[in-house]
Amino acid sequence: MKIKKWIAVIFFAVCSIVGCQYKTPEQPEAGKVTEYNGALPASYDGRKKGRVPAVKNQGNLGTCWAFASLQALEASLLLGESKDFSEDHMSLGNGFSIPQEEGGEFTMSLAYLLSWKGPVLEEQDPYGDGVSPKGLKAVKHVQEVQMIPGKDYEKIKQAVLRYGGVQSSLYTSMTDENSRSASYNEKAYAYCYIGSEPPNHDSVIIGWDDHYPKENFNEPVNGNGAFICLNSWGKGFGEQGYYYVSYYDSNIGMNNLVYSLTEDTDNYSHIYQSDLRGWVGQLGYGEDTIWISNVYEAEGDEALSAVGFYATAKNTSYEIYGVGKVSDEAAIVSGGDFDRKVLLAKGSFINAGYYTVPVTGSLKEEQKLNKGERFAVMVKITTPDAIHPAAIEYDTGDGRTLVDLSDGEGYLSPDGNHWERVEKKQDCNLCLKAYTTDR
Repeated sequence: MKIKKWIAVIFFAVCSIVGCQYKTPEQPEAGKVTEYNGALPASYDGRKKGRVPAVKNQGNLGTCWAFASLQALEASLLLGESKDFSEDHMSLGNGFSIPQEEGGEFTMSLAYLLSWKGPVLEEQDPYGDGVSPKGLKAVKHVQEVQMIPGKDYEKIKQAVLRYGGVQSSLYTSMTDENSRSASYNEKAYAYCYIGSEPPNHDSVIIGWDDHYPKENFNEPVNGNGAFICLNSWGKGFGEQGYYYVSYYDSNIGMNNLVYSLTEDTDNYSHIYQSDLRGWVGQLGYGEDTIWISNVYEAEGDEALSAVGFYATAKNTSYEIYGVGKVSDEAAIVSGGDFDRKVLLAKGSFINAGYYTVPVTGSLKEEQKLNKGERFAVMVKITTPDAIHPAAIEYDTGDGRTLVDLSDGEGYLSPDGNHWERVEKKQDCNLCLKAYTTDR
């Protein structure tokens, strides 16, 4: 069966949020969401709760995407620890061929963080010198990032309460603290753009005020209310680095992203992956269900502990399987090896995003791996109304997303019985990771 390819068109934007209780608990388990049934407060300001990271300045470089990503990540950790992560390392060492001056997008942040290239500390790689030391190791492991499109302000507010900050996007003609714009009221630190331009700048939502006066905005808007946003233009911009963005701005809240699960670096012993450039496009058979599988070779005596993959839209359900002692491609394509698949976990996600699903509830024999053993992780993904449910990494041909197809062995199937090799048939790698623990 011919696979149809779809290229994801992604601007400088991010995708949204989670339902949660009105409190600030520890980070939830992967994929677990608690609905909040009470009334949200009319205003909330993370600055008053000690839940905002330091104000930073990107200077004259197009690195707002890196600043917003890492500051939202820093905010999510502030309940237990304070970190200052390196924007230089993210923007210079992400593996994409895009200079700092030319900007970036949230998929680059995800590829960098989810592959464990970072984050590293600011003191290890200070910002603005144009160089990034080799050999630095991540000081945290990001394991889950949730997203949902659309201006669902209630969920955005819930996410701010739970995770401290929400990375979001807007359009602005301003480029630094000295810029001027007809959309910005400097005296009130109030911003609102009404128009059709796509987002080109990322900030972090750290609070809101439902009663913020509509009269403060230069644009005529239909009501009061604004998000309180942390910018990356230093303390010389706005209210010591913060500004108020109208609820009626054309872009704010349309696409948002939250770092919902970050762990210490001893959470797993090994990560197996072939998608170092992350989610670049999607594949499917024109149906809402697809089977994906990656084959890896164990580096030592290990146990399969978790599997990571993207839900490309909301309400995605999954079944995770493992296959041990996998032989060669011919045996896989014929269905012989994969017929031995064993179910390890199943469930569903409310929101789109990247999820790490533990499979260690009761260690099964199929999860025990011996050094040199070829093993497969397999996921049946069902995304309602989708026709291309699988996230893939591939070379877009623009010279910016350089993909190594030699590092992967991936297989795709419409039914779990008939498989084809994606590197050969579709020139791509699957976004499907395996996490193991030494035993």
